[in-house]
Amino acid sequence: MTDTPGTTGAPSREAHRVRIEYCTQCRWLPRAAWLAQELLTTFETELTELALTPGTGGVFVVRVDGEVVWDRREQGFPEPTAVKRLVRDRVAPGKPLGHSEKPAE
Repeated sequence: MTDTPGTTGAPSREAHRVRIEYCTQCRWLPRAAWLAQELLTTFETELTELALTPGTGGVFVVRVDGEVVWDRREQGFPEPTAVKRLVRDRVAPGKPLGHSEKPAE
């Protein structure tokens, strides 16, 4: 059996990619890395890639499959649970987020 690039020989699944672009001037790498860890832990079987992309000018943007789901300039800094909900809605609709998810008010 020959694997295609980026696969591990596991059954095929839809590829979902997350990209977190963060500002290096603002030193937001730790925040981006922490959010990346939260997403990779929550969606370990749903995500095929998570990239941290250095940027400048106060950027902190989360994209799922190329679509912006969170932009700090418009929404402020996200709580992990808020980003997890947005990612879940795109990569695993209906997946429970466990104790970290509170019902919407």
